[in-house]
Amino acid sequence: MTVVKISSKNQIVIPKEARQAMRLKGGDEVLVVVKDGITILMPKPENYRKALSGLGKGLYEENYLETERDSW
Repeated sequence: MTVVKISSKNQIVIPKEARQAMRLKGGDEVLVVVKDGITILMPKPENYRKALSGLGKGLYEENYLETERDSW
């Protein structure tokens, strides 16, 4: 874990190991997500559809959709 200091201009430097892990370089954009007091930095994807594709895999049991449709 690395500690960074906020400058007088409210800026921080992202540590080298974090930049390398996220494959960031100068000029890249970063998403900042804040939820329940936790802040997450992640590289801004070039294509949101591709970045989000498959994230919900495994959330629902097999045949969940068919069961729901049959209940209508």
